[in-house]
Amino acid sequence: MTLSPSLCLKICLHNVENLFLLFDELPRGSWQSENEIQWQKRSTSIYPNKPLKKTLELAQIFKDIDADIFMLCEVGGPESLNNFNQLFLDGKYSTALIEGNSDRNIDVGFLIRKNMGFYFDLQSNKDRPINYLYPHQRPPTDEFSDNLESKHQSSQKFSRDAAELRLFMEDVDKPFLMILLTHLKSRLDPERIDPQGFERRQAELLTLVEVQKEMRQKSPNTPLIVAGDFNGHAGRPHPDPEFEALYLETDLQDVLELSETPKADRATYYQLRNNHKADGRQIDFCFLSKHAQTLLKKSSPHVYRFKDEYGLKMGIPTTLEAKLNLPSDHYPLVFELENFKL
Repeated sequence: MTLSPSLCLKICLHNVENLFLLFDELPRGSWQSENEIQWQKRSTSIYPNKPLKKTLELAQIFKDIDADIFMLCEVGGPESLNNFNQLFLDGKYSTALIEGNSDRNIDVGFLIRKNMGFYFDLQSNKDRPINYLYPHQRPPTDEFSDNLESKHQSSQKFSRDAAELRLFMEDVDKPFLMILLTHLKSRLDPERIDPQGFERRQAELLTLVEVQKEMRQKSPNTPLIVAGDFNGHAGRPHPDPEFEALYLETDLQDVLELSETPKADRATYYQLRNNHKADGRQIDFCFLSKHAQTLLKKSSPHVYRFKDEYGLKMGIPTTLEAKLNLPSDHYPLVFELENFKL
């Protein structure tokens, strides 16, 4: 298949919330109509499978969006991604996922539509130091003997990963599009060592900036997407402090900012206050380099809203029960790039 010079790629970012699909034996027959107890009994894994109803709804969302590339967060490893593709999406995609560092076994990965006429390559940065240690891991400031230093970690690493995907025609070193996908440290701090995960998340962001610089130095004219669940507001005009380096050290711009999407329509995550007020924030972002910005179809960026069984958009959840019934606690972010120079 020859790739058209007027290629348009529809791209979607989605945190799919604990997408574990692990089976002792691959489901066959009429498994779609099983009840939840039957569904969960298909696996003896310590990680419960995503509820069948939610997974079927998630698959319908994917079919409705019909993206060429899905950039995913919170996938329960390569087996779960393969099973989701084969069982729920009719095997229409190629899967790309390298297990990362998550202590919850949730990874970042990709679905790439088959028979698009190009190849892809995936690389991991899970072993890359982020030049950060928690306070209790740092060596004493007044003693630096080899023996003391050897007792301490050299650095933490990404909480999950920063995965590099390259799309290319013949030569992997000459990609026509690069994607850097991450899932930064959450705000959870159960050990009370890094309030709201701020320092760790900031260190991961700074390392992410360094990775994208290296990618662009190697392929300076190639469009680049930097995307993921940032676990904080990284958008203009008032990004959270840990994300300031995005604007001080790069030319990256959020697709929703480039398309001038109204602020009220940018929320990808809703936090419930007092069980009735939904506080919406954009914490999932797709940033484009200057070369990628020229390819953006300006009318395309939007946050996809879930639909009911009749195909009508559902309202924002205002109760915890309503939120827990959604197929994911994040909403997908969708946009298109067109007219690649191949």
